[in-house]
Amino acid sequence: MHIIVFYISAFILTYNLSYSDTVCYKDDVKCSEKDQARYLFYEVNAPEGFNLRRDVYMRFAVLLHHMQKSKNPSLNKFKLVLPPWSHLVHWEYREYPEKIPWGLYFDLDSLKRFAPVVEMHEFFNGYKNKYVKVVIDEVYTLQHFEDMFETGNFEDRMKIEKCQKRNDVTFFFYDNVTSSNIQCLSYHGPATKLADLFLNTSASTILINHAEVALHEFFGNKLYWQARRSMRFNNKLKKIGADFRKIFLNSTDEEDNTVLPANWIDEKPRRNAFGGPYLAVHLRRRDFVRNRPNEAPHLDIVAHQIIKTLNRINLDTIFIASDGTTEEIKTLTKKLSKYKVFKYTPTSEVKEKFKEGGIAIIDQIICSHARHFVGTQESTFSFRIQEEREILGFPIESTFNSFCSNENKCSKPSIWQIVY
Repeated sequence: MHIIVFYISAFILTYNLSYSDTVCYKDDVKCSEKDQARYLFYEVNAPEGFNLRRDVYMRFAVLLHHMQKSKNPSLNKFKLVLPPWSHLVHWEYREYPEKIPWGLYFDLDSLKRFAPVVEMHEFFNGYKNKYVKVVIDEVYTLQHFEDMFETGNFEDRMKIEKCQKRNDVTFFFYDNVTSSNIQCLSYHGPATKLADLFLNTSASTILINHAEVALHEFFGNKLYWQARRSMRFNNKLKKIGADFRKIFLNSTDEEDNTVLPANWIDEKPRRNAFGGPYLAVHLRRRDFVRNRPNEAPHLDIVAHQIIKTLNRINLDTIFIASDGTTEEIKTLTKKLSKYKVFKYTPTSEVKEKFKEGGIAIIDQIICSHARHFVGTQESTFSFRIQEEREILGFPIESTFNSFCSNENKCSKPSIWQIVY
C-alpha cells in the first residue's frame, strides 16, 4: 500500500516585527560621535535564487565580522542592512509582491551573534527624515574585469571603470530609496577585500550592487561554518517541520539524536546523529529538466535509485521535496507504490504567511533530519540541506548522495565537511 499525505497545519502563524537595534546617523544631534553608525547595503543579481542569496549573505556577514574586529574605528561602526526578499524570479508572487523581512525566515538574534545586522525596516524606522527619500551616499556596481579570462590574471584587485553593461540598480524595488553617486567597480577577490574601499571614504551609507561578484574569503573554513551555523531558521518554521516529522514520519529530535544547543556558539563536533526512520530526497526538476536534459534523470531511473537505497538502508518510507509538476510527482509515486510516500503541502495560511521561501525551508528542515538523504547534483537547494545535516552531526555517507542520470556513470557530490 502506498500513502500520500498532504500535511495541513493547525497553527495560525504570526510574526513580530518589533525587534529593535541601534540606528544612528552622522548628522543626528541625538547621536554621540561614538555611536554614529555606518550602513552597508547589498543587492544581488535579480535572477539569482533564494539559496544562492543565502550564500551571498554569508560572504558579507564574514566581511562585517572582520570589520567588527578591525583596529580601525571607522570600520567598527558598520552594520549590514539585510535586503528584503522581493521579486525573486523563481517565486510565484501573484498577489503579494511585498518586501519580506529576514526575520520571517531566520532567527535574527542568532545572526547577530556572528555579525552586526539590521533589517531594512529597522533602518527606515530610525531614519532622520522618515517621509523623504533615502539617499544612499555611494553605490558601487560590481563587475568582472573584462580581461580577466583572457589574460588569466586572477589576482585580487579593484578599480573604478566604465560600466560594461547598463547600471541596473533597483534599490530593492523601493520608491523612496535612491542615490546620485553610482559607479561601476571592476572587482575580483573576496568580499572581505571591500574593507579597503570603505577605508577611503567617509560615506555613512554604501550600497554594493551585484554583490554576488565578490567571493568567499575561504570557502568551507572555520569562519565560513560559523556564519553558516548562525543562520538558524525562524522557530515557527522549525516547529512546522518538527510537527510534520512527528505526526507522519515518526521522527523527533530526541529519538533521532538531532538536538542542538540553544546557542550555535555552543555546538560541538559530532557524527552521531541518527535521523528519523525515512529516506529524504530532493528532486530538482523545472529548470534542470529544461536546461540540462542530459543530466536530469528520467523518473524511471529516479524510482529505481530510491528503491535501491531503501532496500540498502532497510526502510520503507520516503519524503519527497521537489519543484516537479503535480503530474511528475504522481508518476513517481505510482512507481513507488509499494512504499509509503510523503510530501509536505502547506495550508493556505502557511503559504500566505511564509510564501515560497518558508515552504522551501520547511522542506529543507524535514530533509535534513532524515536517516538518509539523496539530493540533486549541483543544486544549491540540496547543498543547503547537506550543510544542515553537517551541522546536525550526521555521518558523511548518509548525506552526500545524489541522483544520477546514468547509473553506470555516476559521480558523487562534492563533500564539504563542517569545520569547528
